[in-house]
Amino acid sequence: MLNPNLEEIELSKEEYQRYSRHIILPEVGLEGQKRLKAASVLCIGTGGLGSPLLLYLAAAGIGRIGIVDFDVVDSSNLQRQIIHGTSWVGKPKIQSAKDRILEINPYCQVDLYEVRLTSDNALDILKPYDVIIDGTDNFPTRYLTNDACVILNKPNVYGSIFRFDGQATVFNYQDGPNYRDLYEEPPPPGMVPSCAEGGVLGVLPGVIGTIQATEAIKIILGVPPENTLSGRLLVYNAMNMTFRELRLRRNPNLAPIEKLIDYEQFCGIPQAKAQEAQQQMEISEMTVQELKALIDSGADGYVLIDVRNPNEYEIAKIPGSILIPLPEIENGSGIGKVKELVNGHRLIAHCKMGGRSAKALSILKEAGIKGINVKGGITAWSKEIDPSVPQY
Repeated sequence: MLNPNLEEIELSKEEYQRYSRHIILPEVGLEGQKRLKAASVLCIGTGGLGSPLLLYLAAAGIGRIGIVDFDVVDSSNLQRQIIHGTSWVGKPKIQSAKDRILEINPYCQVDLYEVRLTSDNALDILKPYDVIIDGTDNFPTRYLTNDACVILNKPNVYGSIFRFDGQATVFNYQDGPNYRDLYEEPPPPGMVPSCAEGGVLGVLPGVIGTIQATEAIKIILGVPPENTLSGRLLVYNAMNMTFRELRLRRNPNLAPIEKLIDYEQFCGIPQAKAQEAQQQMEISEMTVQELKALIDSGADGYVLIDVRNPNEYEIAKIPGSILIPLPEIENGSGIGKVKELVNGHRLIAHCKMGGRSAKALSILKEAGIKGINVKGGITAWSKEIDPSVPQY
């Protein structure tokens, strides 16, 4: 409750000691600490952004913390998702997060929602909380979170990360702009690579996540909108160590948000999946076992190209493969290279899991070059043929 009855909120002797550095701040004081204890915050996602912000919200004394996530901890998460540990690999992220939160602060109530946030459940899940924090990594959930916050009139603390770049702002705070004022329409599917494909500096979500936690705490303390990131998009570049601000304003021409929609459809996900499935149907495939047999046979009537990025190629490679990254094929510069290599030979292509190589072969097919896709890519090669090849 952003306007709690503070007379009903009590701190124990241990809590006075725990939060003493807050309480002696004139901008927080005893009243502010009681506000934090009375407040409820929902974090959507316990990944790179959710990890640091949940740790700091717990340490700050937020009385009730809700977590929405249905994923399990993967070893590739540990480079940046600091709320999770090695012993939790393969186990639910929300349980890992709850254990860590309660270890930091046993006075927190932690609510768990081990579900995918959807248009059917979003309003019910978000409704009990004062502040919503968006720690998601995909456009359908960002639009869903935004629209649910607008309908319920909840402040939405937003963050996003990619490679060395991060963004943070506050949406829908005291009649401020919302996510649709920044991005009225989603980008075409596949235009923005995921962190799994493009990478992310491990400490980057720590910077953006703690900024999100700071903004949430300020909102709970009743800080005026002009002293928050409401109406301001903070853009951070870790490589250059720069911060920039972009002004955000409400778009008066946007239609009012009155109901939740099908956000997968809105973002073009089903259409993109159907197109990808159609492309794969039109392209021949071979298994990694068939590729291994071909390599072992010593035959020289084929060319194996790898369409991943150069840094991925350095991590792991299939013997005999030749690197021609997908961007080169997309911009046309790599098509000539492929033609020279093929020269009457059979073309075989692979990537990490098969998606990018299928796309490359579809482009090459339009240029008159037919090829075969390696099903499952180098990930399948590592799992089923050569375990010494690193997975990433």
